[in-house]
Amino acid sequence: MALLAGCAASITSGIIGSYVVVKRIVFISGSIAHSVLGGMGICLWIRRTFGVEWLTAIDGALAAALLSAALMGWVHLKYRQREDTVIAAIWATGMSIGVVFIALTPGYNVELMNYLFGNILWVSHTDLKVLFSLAFFVLVMATIFHRRFVSICFDEEQALLQKLHAKKLYFLLLSLVALSVVLLIQVVGAILVIAMLTLPAAIASNYTHRLSLVMLIAVLLGCLFTLLGIEFSYALNWPPGATISLVATLFYILSLVKRRARVRPLL
Repeated sequence: MALLAGCAASITSGIIGSYVVVKRIVFISGSIAHSVLGGMGICLWIRRTFGVEWLTAIDGALAAALLSAALMGWVHLKYRQREDTVIAAIWATGMSIGVVFIALTPGYNVELMNYLFGNILWVSHTDLKVLFSLAFFVLVMATIFHRRFVSICFDEEQALLQKLHAKKLYFLLLSLVALSVVLLIQVVGAILVIAMLTLPAAIASNYTHRLSLVMLIAVLLGCLFTLLGIEFSYALNWPPGATISLVATLFYILSLVKRRARVRPLL
């Protein structure tokens, strides 16, 4: 179950993460990943305080992620000179709202801890259906809009000149990033999600400049990291989400060292 969940998440992170790395919007993606804490905190507070049982933390995470993506897309298009400052403010605001509502929520929030730090071992059949459904949706959207996404990733100004609806495409890409973040939260948690979203694609980009190959390699690497992370977490009794992220980080460092060793003789 955990391995299947990791594979489903790897499909999404490999595809969307490749766009994130190429477009160099890792900071924006990290802000989306951390601002979801506000939505999760609000939903848990409503659920516990008013007895709204159908409302879950993941619903709040999805709403907060999409709202953050829309705000950051608007900031990027309107206020580029102060983009990093405003994004940092959204990041901090989302987390602050989450901390406040977590403190107001009665009881021990073990459910929220699982979403923050990840607990892939708790994945249910329903979660698997959602994970694979979202992965399929992302795959379809990427297939339909791939060429246009490539245009805005490599040369946004040229895309505007070619009248490719670059602004709408940018908002769509950020919305897919938001969906990916919510998807990966169930695997590695909100705090570590940025590692799984970007590191496999970053490693793959060291070996090829063809975006479709970067995506394929990133998906395979994501599955490998999940498998190794689960194995090591079982053997060492470590949290699986954190272990998966550590494995991804280790492979990224090794890829940088190997790349440096390969480039040095040429210099």
